[in-house]
Amino acid sequence: MQNEIRSVMGKIWGGVRLIGRVALTLLVVAGAVFAVQFGSSELAQRADAAPAPDAAPLIPVSTSPLIVENGYDVTRAFVGQVEPQKTVSLSFELPGRLSEITANEGDWVEKGQILASQDLSLLISERTRLTASRSAAEAQLRFAEQTVARNAELNQRGFASQAGLDEALSRQDELRARIAEIDASLENVAIRIAKSQITAPFDGRVTERLVDGGETLGAGQRVFGLVELRKPQVRIGVPLDLTDARLGKPTIEVDGAAHTATLVTLRPDIDPVTRTRTAVFEIDTDTQLAFGQTARLIVTETIDIPGLWLPTTSLKEGVRGQWTILTVDPDDIVRAASVEILHAESDRVFVRGAFPDGTQLIDAGPQRVTVGQQVTTKNTL
Repeated sequence: MQNEIRSVMGKIWGGVRLIGRVALTLLVVAGAVFAVQFGSSELAQRADAAPAPDAAPLIPVSTSPLIVENGYDVTRAFVGQVEPQKTVSLSFELPGRLSEITANEGDWVEKGQILASQDLSLLISERTRLTASRSAAEAQLRFAEQTVARNAELNQRGFASQAGLDEALSRQDELRARIAEIDASLENVAIRIAKSQITAPFDGRVTERLVDGGETLGAGQRVFGLVELRKPQVRIGVPLDLTDARLGKPTIEVDGAAHTATLVTLRPDIDPVTRTRTAVFEIDTDTQLAFGQTARLIVTETIDIPGLWLPTTSLKEGVRGQWTILTVDPDDIVRAASVEILHAESDRVFVRGAFPDGTQLIDAGPQRVTVGQQVTTKNTL
């Protein structure tokens, strides 16, 4: 019986101790919860009492309006060289000894000016001989004409035969033919004397002199080089798509200076090496240009495609090779837009794309902001 009582009392005491431990645990948890709530309330009160921090300032960005244009101009350049309108090699047509030369390299000469002469002694001697022969023939002709007149009168009176008259007429005709032959020989001598001189065929400058005087020259042997200085020309190879109408009044640059030019001719044949057509231009300038200088033909063409010009600083590389720009909508929020580049120059590009009304372009420093960010705008135009 006592053992049973002890067992019951032991169980009761164990239950009391368990209840005590649970009560103690609940008391600790309740204290912790109270401490947390009290601390949170205290922190909230302190936070409410502290002054609120200032809002971060908006980033200013440089913007400009997006102006759509109907097209853009493309400037193309083609290289050629300056050359004279006329350039000739001067020589004697007939062989002979050079007796006099009156022009040197670099001399300015006028049309018809004598530049060199051959020895004329043999031609002058032949001309003298022919002149004397003509005088003798003229004297004989005068006697023959008198003989014909006398024989004609005597024949009418019956004192001379018809045969005598015919013989006198024949002698007269023979002398007249001989004089004509001598005149032809004198004309030949005069032509040869004229061809024994080299004269300038036009106003120009002597570029070279290949003889010094005293030489015996063959027919066609080169003596001088001569170029015309009036309004130099430029010869340039141009692609097949450039027609006469598109080359009407272009600009040609020589040594950095721009000159207006006039198209002289556009050859119809194609150069087999360059696959271009040769265009010849006359430069409208009074400035003396050096022949052989490099010249650049500047041709401006208008491409009729709507788009707009953007500075290269406004471009950002997008995904898959696309280009994007950052814009600012009417609410000053940064937006991204894809564009297609149609033409590029050193500091700007011509693009096309779709943009809502009122959109402003961030034209400088797009890397400073991100899409969706609110900014303040500073218009550069």
